[in-house]
Amino acid sequence: MPPAWAASMVKNGGLGLVALTYVGLDYLKNISPSWHGSLQPMLWAILILATLTRFLKYPHWTSEIRSAIPFIASLIFMLCSFFVEILSVRFVTAVLGLDWHRATPPLPDTGQWLLLALNEKLPQVVVAILRAPIIALHHYLMLILMLGFSVLFNSVKAPGLGIGARYMFTMAVGRLLRTISFVSTILPAGRPWCASARYRLPSHPHAWAQKYYTPYFSDADAIRQIVDRDMAYADVGEYIQDHRPDWGSMSFLIDFLRPTSADGSWYSLLKRASGGCNDLLYSGHMLVAVLTAMAWTEAYGGWTSVILWMLVLHSGQREIRERHHYSVDCVVAIYVGILLWKMTGFIWSAKDTSLIKKLAKFEKIHGRLDRALKDSNMDEVRKLLKEVELAGQQRQSFNDQAIRLFAYITIFCCITIAILSFILTNDG
Repeated sequence: MPPAWAASMVKNGGLGLVALTYVGLDYLKNISPSWHGSLQPMLWAILILATLTRFLKYPHWTSEIRSAIPFIASLIFMLCSFFVEILSVRFVTAVLGLDWHRATPPLPDTGQWLLLALNEKLPQVVVAILRAPIIALHHYLMLILMLGFSVLFNSVKAPGLGIGARYMFTMAVGRLLRTISFVSTILPAGRPWCASARYRLPSHPHAWAQKYYTPYFSDADAIRQIVDRDMAYADVGEYIQDHRPDWGSMSFLIDFLRPTSADGSWYSLLKRASGGCNDLLYSGHMLVAVLTAMAWTEAYGGWTSVILWMLVLHSGQREIRERHHYSVDCVVAIYVGILLWKMTGFIWSAKDTSLIKKLAKFEKIHGRLDRALKDSNMDEVRKLLKEVELAGQQRQSFNDQAIRLFAYITIFCCITIAILSFILTNDG
């Protein structure tokens, strides 16, 4: 008889092996681009064909229909949170001007010191593995999509749209909390050249910073006076003015986005938005990684969850090593992601709720069941027990045509989302 861990590996290995195969094949682009170009499309074709052969036999479409509205609402909420985050990233990058980014040194980070020290002590093979771009943002997004689709193969508990709704809702909350955090205090980037390379910005600070920050940031006596007075007292003279294009009803965004004369509309400016060039507390990449690992651990578990958490830690040390984030950003993202996932179990949970519903129903009919047993009324006993059994089952309230139409639309939309996510996030 095989040991328990071996049986568990056989039972739970299918989805995990597919996920690790996907990550491994994608890493081939760093080793053999020709093999990568051939094998990766084959893997995607196999996964799509497997999905298409299974979705009409899927027995839980009723649950998916009930989860459709929370899924769409969570998607809209997440997209709105991304829009707020994009505006805020541009604001904290632009408000102090390009000269501030060039002149302000990074903060001291003991995590970076530790990694540099380990580079001297560890074998170079280990250091090369730590430096290797094994897993990136788009891999984590594909893993959560695989987890959602795996309900078709009974690998995780249905509904798949419920998993997606919980993931997106948690992501949206995490992104809004992150935005509040990095807007509250502006921190210098670990890469001082970032803003010059990535953004077109005015060199001078915004008028708000000219009045409330620039006169006081480097003079200890000025800081002491503003603490004592609790009032901006310095005479800054004539403010350096920004370029102010005519954006019509969206002109209120000018003070936040600070366009230059070379920029077009506010929409084209935001379309070119990318990661911020301040330190953004906490790391958005690590939040994605942690939420994916939490979802995978709860829904699927098994030995691949351990590997996934090791990859999350690998991602964290690379964020610090490559100075995309300070150590504090990664540490905070880990515990915020864990806590947020734990708090959103009301949307979807891997726990079987049918037993809870059966127990609740049993509590309601307990008195009637006792009376039926005392009266030896077996027909009534069977009827009551049937009610308990049905309490744990979902009622079929949709006709077959509606379910089939919903199935086709859902599969088409989800595969489209998967392809778009892969294309739009492939560069991290």
